[in-house]
Amino acid sequence: MSQVALSLRVGRWMNSDYKVLTCLSHGRALDVYDVWSKERDCRCIAKVLRADRANDTRAQRALLREGLLLRELSHPHIVRLYEILWQPSPVLILETLTGATLSHIIKNNSRLRLTDLVPLGIHLCSAMHYLHHLSLAQRPGPGHKGAGTRQYLAPEQARGDFVTPATDVWGIGVVLFEAATAHKPFQTDKNGDYEQLTRRAESVRTHCRLPLQLAKVIDSCLEPEPTQRPCVEELAKILNRWT
Repeated sequence: MSQVALSLRVGRWMNSDYKVLTCLSHGRALDVYDVWSKERDCRCIAKVLRADRANDTRAQRALLREGLLLRELSHPHIVRLYEILWQPSPVLILETLTGATLSHIIKNNSRLRLTDLVPLGIHLCSAMHYLHHLSLAQRPGPGHKGAGTRQYLAPEQARGDFVTPATDVWGIGVVLFEAATAHKPFQTDKNGDYEQLTRRAESVRTHCRLPLQLAKVIDSCLEPEPTQRPCVEELAKILNRWT
């Protein structure tokens, strides 16, 4: 694998097919670009290692792991990978998704209305149902302590305990809670401790008005005990009552 990361410049061609239009975001390890594909005659997304992380083998492996995983997936609610460019450094070429990100919507519109919240939940359940039925999905077993975004980790993930499909239900619950209320159910303090290990989440109805049964199922996704959370199919069934 090349140790030289691409230095992408707006207006330049990455190779004979992809022209860099603009940089969309700078992350800790990756940069994301809006690019034009001459072959596809459309805009695409390019994810590439930051130049200063060129020798970070862990970041390289994570990027390639994401690309190789996405290459195996085909679902309307999971972004499509078009191809992996291997030289001079790995780049993932992904489809461009239209519309604003959920975080942008929450930041600018406070929270989602019921008519938007329910489809979001249904789409998440659909994608998770698909992933849970693939052989490449992680089977129930020991997790990696603290692996993931701190505020979205289920208690068992934060502890490095046994993870199951219920762990993913927790993740859906956190997203729905935040989308419904514009608040995260848990915060990360200055010491990096996990609030989800020391307290239960407040009810979603503490921050917003939702139908009681819908609020209850979102609350149940955030039960500390995994066996008390609904399965993905149960969650989807309840969400579909508001479609």
